[in-house]
Amino acid sequence: MTTTPVKARLKTSAMIASFADPGQKTAPAPFGHALVKAAEENPAIVGLTADLGKYTDMHIFANAFPERFFQMGMAEQLLLGAAAGMAQTGLVPFASTYSVFAARRAYDFLALDAAEPNLNVNVVGGLPGLTTGYGPSHQATEDMAIFRGMPNLTIVDPCDSLDIEQAVPQLAASEGPTYLRLLRGNVPTVLDEYDYTFELGKAKVLRGGADVVFVSSGLMTMRALAAAKELAKHHVDVAVVHAPTIKPFDTETVLRELNTDRLAVTLENHSVVGGLFETVASAVVQSGVSKRVVPIALPDEFLQAGALPTLHDRYGLSVARIVEKVLGEL
Repeated sequence: MTTTPVKARLKTSAMIASFADPGQKTAPAPFGHALVKAAEENPAIVGLTADLGKYTDMHIFANAFPERFFQMGMAEQLLLGAAAGMAQTGLVPFASTYSVFAARRAYDFLALDAAEPNLNVNVVGGLPGLTTGYGPSHQATEDMAIFRGMPNLTIVDPCDSLDIEQAVPQLAASEGPTYLRLLRGNVPTVLDEYDYTFELGKAKVLRGGADVVFVSSGLMTMRALAAAKELAKHHVDVAVVHAPTIKPFDTETVLRELNTDRLAVTLENHSVVGGLFETVASAVVQSGVSKRVVPIALPDEFLQAGALPTLHDRYGLSVARIVEKVLGEL
């Protein structure tokens, strides 16, 4: 009989994989529970999905409000078209699918049916960036790049369960369409340790630091915080700025932190093309700030399939790779 190596136990299901560290505090289905709570207070909220209720945590809402839930089948264009029609009547739809399907298959329907008339259609995209090991057909590595050019669309890339719980009611109350990069299942809870509250359109300084400033979004904020603790062991003092709203971007807060002598690094679970790094770089150039910004992001290529811990390390998103990159820059 052979013994399974400890390292093999880190492997996760390729499709719906968890990026939570062993023993990390998590909350189950924060989006689903937040949507139910918001719907209890707002009878106009409805939920739709394209045959992915279980895999986007929309099933929590469906069980609580079956009469306000609509299963549209495997038809993403219909999903967003129907959501726009509901919004036109005064309802507040949350439509869930995988990010790749919303961005690649149904872009025109979101653009012309929801964004152009500025309707309150809330698109909830599962498996954003490198949160699945199923390869390019399901890895939405370029979703923010696709959506950033759409007028009127708000884009939110939450870090953890707290971000999601607090974002949902604010998205429901906001004008115009929104896109939420969903973290589903058992989602880590980390921001509760930093006196943090989500505010739509705002970036927040989570910790100060004299040597390096991280500007991060999505799950990379929890990696940024972990890397900052590791870098402290190397006598490197790191500040972390969490920017969950990619559009509209909080240029004022971010530039205030970048306009210093510290090494500036962006961290995102997205292609280096068209996401947080280019949003920050554009703000820096347009403001006239003379600053080099180092990106930590996914490469501009189609990624491999496999287990998430392996892929995150291969493509530079692991804490160890972040620490290595920063030390190499100093």
